[in-house]
Amino acid sequence: MLHKTILALGVTTCLSLTACGEKPAADAAASAPAAEKFFGREAPLYAGQEKLESLQAGTIEAAPGGGVILKATGMTAGAGWTQAGFLPRVYAGKAPDGIYEVDVVAQKPAAAGAATPTSIEVKGDWSKFTDGRVKGVKYISKTNTVVAMLPGAAAPPAK
Repeated sequence: MLHKTILALGVTTCLSLTACGEKPAADAAASAPAAEKFFGREAPLYAGQEKLESLQAGTIEAAPGGGVILKATGMTAGAGWTQAGFLPRVYAGKAPDGIYEVDVVAQKPAAAGAATPTSIEVKGDWSKFTDGRVKGVKYISKTNTVVAMLPGAAAPPAK
């Protein structure tokens, strides 16, 4: 019995000593910025397709037959990116604030070129929802997001 007590005490002491140099989990979480939350689930990317590195601007306008016209400008990791487009996120229901999320993606080049950031323009129409539920679009890249509202729609509340 005495041997078990000494062994348990030794194990507890060893575990206590190994944790001495570590920060408490609360301190580590407080120093890291909170990850942005998204309402929609990311759709699968095709082989070779990636999100743009960053976005500079995005706009949205009503299309003549319903739906919306999407436009965004961003940066890729280098030259030669093709087939730029929008990949809408998957929703279980309507977006509660009417702002739908789309990933801005492009096909990366087969040969790795110089890693010189290159500007790219992406245009496309989105006619999935023609019932007026879309108030705006949140464009998503690897490093940032840009929200564009339809003309006449209220801006999202500040967070």
